[in-house]
Amino acid sequence: MADFSLTTLFVVPVGQTALPSSGSTQDLTAGQVGIFRSDYTLATAANIAASPYFYVAQGRVNTYLLGSKRSDKIKGCPSGAGCSSNVTEWYKVNGCPTAANQITDVANFNVQCGDVVTLTLRAHSSYIDTLYFNGFTRSVTVQAPCCDCGGDPCTTVDVPALIDQFIIKLRQQAPGNNPDNISFNTFYTFERVGDDANAILRITGKPLTVYGQPCDVAAFPYEYDRMYFRTFIFNGPATTADFIVADNCDIVADAVIVQRSSYPYGGSAEIAQLEKNYYSYQAGYLKHLYRMAGYNENFESWVSQGVTYDTYYIKFNEYNKSAYQWGDYIMEDSMVIIAAPNSDVSGIGAAIEAVLVAGLGAVASDSTCITTTTTTSTEAPSTTTTTSTLIP
Repeated sequence: MADFSLTTLFVVPVGQTALPSSGSTQDLTAGQVGIFRSDYTLATAANIAASPYFYVAQGRVNTYLLGSKRSDKIKGCPSGAGCSSNVTEWYKVNGCPTAANQITDVANFNVQCGDVVTLTLRAHSSYIDTLYFNGFTRSVTVQAPCCDCGGDPCTTVDVPALIDQFIIKLRQQAPGNNPDNISFNTFYTFERVGDDANAILRITGKPLTVYGQPCDVAAFPYEYDRMYFRTFIFNGPATTADFIVADNCDIVADAVIVQRSSYPYGGSAEIAQLEKNYYSYQAGYLKHLYRMAGYNENFESWVSQGVTYDTYYIKFNEYNKSAYQWGDYIMEDSMVIIAAPNSDVSGIGAAIEAVLVAGLGAVASDSTCITTTTTTSTEAPSTTTTTSTLIP
């Protein structure tokens, strides 16, 4: 974690559909997750608020020299209870494994017959920026269709015909004699929406290719990444000038982002990576993860492939600060992450949330899945924004 919190991750197995109803931590079966009060009894929505603190625990497969996997002491304080809490953050992230792709509409063309017009796209992602300085930048240049003979040379151009010219060039494949050549089609799709002067050139980013070496435990097969791009359309040939200081008089159309790209979250690959990242925090011995799986006898994974997880985050300080005597160190806080299969798979998430809300108060949740929507009609996508930024 960038904030250096001591983090414990609990992944609830898909087979667990409810919290334990009896027993204590020693009675947890392998993988089973429970919430317990300070006296080691089970916490429920009815009794958790009365406990001085609570903690989350999970049963292990390998119990040699190890008890159950436990969090530190969490002191909650529901709203209006008139008590103090050591919790600094408490929020939920709803799982959304499918990322939205960026959609940009180029509209309101102000081009005259015969003008030379250039469209430039600059794409960014983790891998793209590794290959290309300042993003994958390419341009196409077309000459606007001529007006009919005898017509006014200042007449506005046939917009659908101009867009079609752009699309033909944008869809061209890179020369095939070099397998490393990349064309626009690698990262974008293009379409024309409308057939009159208000026609739109719609540019949609494609989903990113997933890379990684999942068979190598020491490698990081999952990476937080998204592809976004900037669009420039201007009068004249392609240029290497900085677009930030481009002459506004040369801009011949509006490039409006109608849907921003997003990161996927809560997918099984992401949660499995978190299991590796936070493994050493709760391992009593054999803390290291080696490339050969046989060397990692203490490592346990409870992620099921293809399952989407909702994640609950609790960040909190030390329960008893007096335990910290003066010293040349900085107090570290702790964080608990509970990854529970979403409601489509199991009702365990709702059961966990009900107990935690009773102990901590209402949970903040502002994550909403965005579904990419493209259409060839004249209707705009349902998710819109008219604000363009340097990082879309």
